[in-house]
Amino acid sequence: MKALITGISGQDGSYLSELLENKGYEVYGLERRVAMEDQILRHRKGTVGTIIPCDITNYSSVYNAIAKVLPDEIYHLAAQSDVGYSFKDPFQTFDTNINGTLNVLESMRILTPKSKLYFAGSSEMFGDVLETPQTEKTPFNPRSPYGVTKCAGFQLCKNYRIAYDMFICSGILFNHESPRRGKEFVTRKITSTIKKIMDGKESKLKLGNIETKRDWGFSGDYVQAMWLMLQQDKPDDYVIATNETHTIKEFVYEAFKVASEILEKKGKLGDQLGFIPTDYLELDKNMIRPSEVNLLKGDYSKAKRVLGWEPKVKFKDLVKLMMESEDD
Repeated sequence: MKALITGISGQDGSYLSELLENKGYEVYGLERRVAMEDQILRHRKGTVGTIIPCDITNYSSVYNAIAKVLPDEIYHLAAQSDVGYSFKDPFQTFDTNINGTLNVLESMRILTPKSKLYFAGSSEMFGDVLETPQTEKTPFNPRSPYGVTKCAGFQLCKNYRIAYDMFICSGILFNHESPRRGKEFVTRKITSTIKKIMDGKESKLKLGNIETKRDWGFSGDYVQAMWLMLQQDKPDDYVIATNETHTIKEFVYEAFKVASEILEKKGKLGDQLGFIPTDYLELDKNMIRPSEVNLLKGDYSKAKRVLGWEPKVKFKDLVKLMMESEDD
């Protein structure tokens, strides 16, 4: 089996490629750049698969890459996935997320119509939610350029699936994090900044709206669901979530708690750091988005029933994993 992963250098691409390699796949990845400053691939213990340079926004580039591999499975993860940045540069976000998806679909239709495709949807498609928890039947109501582009990609995939009888699944993934998350995302910003505070290199953790509620899971769990979707007899769409919700403030306080435990074990919890979160947390109104999604909570019961999938890593364990990784 040959698998092609767009966005292989990102968090999910990293975990997914390891999963597939362990299952005996030949793994190929399309890569334009390594995700921000994190150099995701340096975390990986195994091989990185065969990397093919590709500009996802260029049809010829995508077509030639797929023609070179002729994969059995395609995992389309590549995207401009920073919600905040999508407000700053909606043009790049639309080009990458919509045109990039169309380039993959059209190349697949012509070259490998019998292969299977996974599309990375997002809970941001639900936006200003119309019901809680959100299911596969919940109407989309996006509140960011990013959310709009993911809705467009989702509908493109659905149309290709119906019009051309192609095996295409969309995973509506809620927030999923890991130590491999880019530092531009709020969870890694929190843990990496707290680490700097622990080391005396920073004095404040600056955040915008800390009352927004998110359904947070572990990326390593969620890539399992991606693979399971493509092993079914029929293509379908699935919500992947934990059915729990926590505020950013809760994430901050839990991260500080883990940091205190780390310092205590090292005998360094004293005058240097009392580690009361309010002593270090600073709210910055300039960091608040023009339009905010206040609550996301996913119902993964369909994925549990059909795929046999359930999240394994709980919220506190996820924060602990990420915070302890900063101290490695």
